[in-house]
Amino acid sequence: MYENIFDTHAHYSDSAFDGDREEILNSMKDKGVKYIMLASSCTEDNISNQTLAENYDFIYSATGFHPECADSVPHDYVDIIKNNVSRYPKIRAIGEIGLDYHYDGFDREKQIELFEKQLETANELELPVIVHSREATEDTVNILKKYRPRGILHCFSGSAETAEEILKLGMYIGFTGVITFKNAKKAIRALETVPVDRLLLETDCPYMSPVPFRGRRCDSSMIAYTAKKMAEIKGKDVQEIINITCENAMRIYNINQ
Repeated sequence: MYENIFDTHAHYSDSAFDGDREEILNSMKDKGVKYIMLASSCTEDNISNQTLAENYDFIYSATGFHPECADSVPHDYVDIIKNNVSRYPKIRAIGEIGLDYHYDGFDREKQIELFEKQLETANELELPVIVHSREATEDTVNILKKYRPRGILHCFSGSAETAEEILKLGMYIGFTGVITFKNAKKAIRALETVPVDRLLLETDCPYMSPVPFRGRRCDSSMIAYTAKKMAEIKGKDVQEIINITCENAMRIYNINQ
């Protein structure tokens, strides 16, 4: 069994865990999971994630609003974020925030405004950001160049060239179980270009389960399979990759335990 696993992006407030959330989380330490970072998306999980972080010593949280919430975000969302940060010491990032152009019907201008306001807030609060970008590479990179936040581009499946642009900004790049998929050639090429001191492991659970669990609900214990693939690509021992990515995550999230 591996140790020191840091799942840097998870969604345990998701309804997929409603039937066994406590059982799953209570099993994590026995499965080598040292820390979990919960990403927030909407008003509801901005609240429920804080409860989970308070109830489990190995769980930390981010606060923020996903681009898909741009049409329904509370008018005082900046105040909500600031109040959450001041109230909950285990909040270590703003996120997940960003742009998602995959679906029609979402107002891109509202997404951009929401993204930029949250980047401004993160810089003001001196917190890293967790960035979501789906089919919006050019706008995402240009906005990140404008605000130059500390943080992470999560669930990376873009090109090696995009990865290099993100690295130039000093940001970290998170990879999910996608790198274990047969058709993940572009993500693998990107992974090859990222130095190990900028790599992070994540599940994005309950989504993105690695092979051999593809199509099933994901949880943090499955991250070992992603780590195996990452270690293979980087020519490292699996535990070494897990240790390095854990150290990277503790650094960006300011966890010193």
